[in-house]
Amino acid sequence: MTIMESAPSSTRLHELIIGNELMPIYEKVMAQERLSYEDGVTLYTSPNLSGVGYMANLVRERLHGDRTFYVRNQHINYTNICNKFCKFCSFYAKKGGPAPYELDLEAVRRRLEAHKDVPLTEIHMVGGINPRLPYQYYLDLLRTVKDVRPGVHIKAFTMVELVEIQRQANKPLNEVLLELKDAGLDSLPGGGIEILSERVHQELFDRKLDGEGWLDIARAVAKAGLTQYATMLYGHIETAEERAEHLVRLRELQDETKHFVTMTPLAFHPENTELDTIPHTTGYDDLRNIAVSRLLLDNFTHIKSFWIMNTPQVTQTSFWYGADDADGTVQEYEITYQDNDQGNKRQSLTRKQMIKLIEEAGRIPVERDSLYREIDAPAEEPTTSRRTLLPVLNG
Repeated sequence: MTIMESAPSSTRLHELIIGNELMPIYEKVMAQERLSYEDGVTLYTSPNLSGVGYMANLVRERLHGDRTFYVRNQHINYTNICNKFCKFCSFYAKKGGPAPYELDLEAVRRRLEAHKDVPLTEIHMVGGINPRLPYQYYLDLLRTVKDVRPGVHIKAFTMVELVEIQRQANKPLNEVLLELKDAGLDSLPGGGIEILSERVHQELFDRKLDGEGWLDIARAVAKAGLTQYATMLYGHIETAEERAEHLVRLRELQDETKHFVTMTPLAFHPENTELDTIPHTTGYDDLRNIAVSRLLLDNFTHIKSFWIMNTPQVTQTSFWYGADDADGTVQEYEITYQDNDQGNKRQSLTRKQMIKLIEEAGRIPVERDSLYREIDAPAEEPTTSRRTLLPVLNG
């Protein structure tokens, strides 16, 4: 018998990869039918991660082929003073560190000027809930960014920050959103709810708005004509059922508003939090959350792997598990830190490194803006051959 004669057929190969448990879901995926909440729980609990990833990659390639997006951006966290005291957070100022700070407008300007030589297209700004900051600060913050970077897209303020901004403004939310837009706000990063579970809300972040409040504000954001991005923090105390519920509720909201452009599963980092006994997520869990997000969120065009939280290597692998976006160059990031080093705020990749990361994974890099419009940037020499088998970023 020859090798060709003994090789399984294409159909049989699919069956071997998918297995009996996932076959009904695979048939839905192939028919482009919407998956149910129960399907989501199955995807989260199945031991067959390869089968889950295989299906997610089918959807990813159906939508984007080999194209994989990235953006040149800068993160600015304008204050770490926060009155919410979330148990999962290592960012807010507390006894023993980190030390409290709030950036005045000149400090923000200096941070922007420090990267003026880089052709960034996005500034991402979030911060703690600092009751000492007046409403005018937020308007001036946006105007300062636009003054230094006139053409940049500002993605700023979680739903929780919007609650505080509205409180300071003492105006209806729709008026506040219009004034923020006039000052330069272009989109909102999502976040703030972590996971849409009242049980988790009560246990980990009960001082923040609840899931229904978050959904209501997201609806107001959509009505104001602002684009939004979605996230899910996983790897803390949530269950597989709560993860699936979170994704389904996001999908229902997207059916209603159609204002989300991307979903980013965010891996929980326990160091320096009240949950520091919880182990880090594994690459296995990171890939599963990306894959299940791709499969359940049929009305989201893009799924992002945030390389700072997932590591560049897991992000490379995720391009074969449903992700089509690697986020961006970042410049500085203060929400979580690598190697437990809170003095190391410099977490960035150059454009050349981002291209290399994507090409080494066997995908085609595409620079984008915040709304996924392709950037016509100068070409750079390819750094690797197109179908490298081992996804490892060197240097």
